[in-house]
Amino acid sequence: MLSLNSEFSVILKCCFFYLLNHHESHSLHYIYTALSKPVGLPGIHEFTAMGMLDNRMIDYFDSEHQIKVPKQDWMKERLPGDYWEKGTQSRKSKQQWFKVNIGILMERMRQGNATSPHVLQWRHGCEAETQPDGTLKFVRGMDMYNYDGDDFLSFDDKNGVWVAPTKEAEATKRKWDGVQVLKEYTKGYLENECVDWLSKFVNYGEKELQKKSPPEVFVFTKSSKVEANVFLVCLATGFYPKDIILRVKRNERVLTKEDGLMSTDILPNDDDTFQRRDFVEILRSDVSKFSCEVIHKGTNVDITKMWGKKLFLLSGAGQYEPKIIFLINILSVVFVKQRCFGSSCFSRVYSGKQTAACTSVLRAAVRTSRLFIHCSCSCQQANTFT
Repeated sequence: MLSLNSEFSVILKCCFFYLLNHHESHSLHYIYTALSKPVGLPGIHEFTAMGMLDNRMIDYFDSEHQIKVPKQDWMKERLPGDYWEKGTQSRKSKQQWFKVNIGILMERMRQGNATSPHVLQWRHGCEAETQPDGTLKFVRGMDMYNYDGDDFLSFDDKNGVWVAPTKEAEATKRKWDGVQVLKEYTKGYLENECVDWLSKFVNYGEKELQKKSPPEVFVFTKSSKVEANVFLVCLATGFYPKDIILRVKRNERVLTKEDGLMSTDILPNDDDTFQRRDFVEILRSDVSKFSCEVIHKGTNVDITKMWGKKLFLLSGAGQYEPKIIFLINILSVVFVKQRCFGSSCFSRVYSGKQTAACTSVLRAAVRTSRLFIHCSCSCQQANTFT
């Protein structure tokens, strides 16, 4: 039998082991999305940019309002006015950059006569883990481009090269790989400067980032095009942090894609929380017991709700659906395939000789080929952050 001192020693060792091995992760990403033409729909702009800290929007810019604004009170309180002024100018420059490069890609893809809009996105940012001493340690960086919902180009941070998943992107990869200053800066920025900004923002918004929100769970039905069938829908909404487990069961057996289960995956609400909706089509005559289990470890929620038989035996099923919070990322849902990344970008920050060298090299590269002009814009953003 352990003595009191021995038990206390064991507890201390366990706590120390936990602190050494438990790393809270944080992320800072930016989403730039541009359309080749206006679509005339409310809330969908020709150009948008947003900053995301731990999946919460911290700043926003669109082509209609032409101003970068804070989306968190602590961002407004802690960052000076010139930060937002410089950020606005940087976003305007990026807006023009995207307009030029969508045109280049449409020409390359032979889409010059296209009547429907095309979409170009840039995701840029980093993830880091909190160390026992409170500092953040770089885990991974991302710098990737997406065109019409398909991966176009990304930076392999480990090997310091650009990756082209499609034939159309190979020319750009070769050109960018040939610009050593761009590769070195991109890698250095992702691993160092991005983490510095992430650390600063986590410190500024510490109290807000610690807030958690449990999910509300609804089970309901939606009519099917087949009269004899009905959709069972399980909705979890209003939760934060983002990670959640949702299981639709039939007689306690978890349904999968092979059973026809479909999912929206996790989507953002407009209040910094998230939602997920899973659904499956069944026969109205099915007498099985259907349930939905939702587990949200962030708020210690584990709840199971059942579909009552009367919900899907009635011919008018599907009339009830709870009011939910509208999505902020409508653009991604409407135009971009579900696997599209939908998140971000930092402008490059150069200083002194680096700026001059980068500008000189890249202008020469641009003159020799009409390629996706990545760093010409970056160099124009000298000494700014976006």
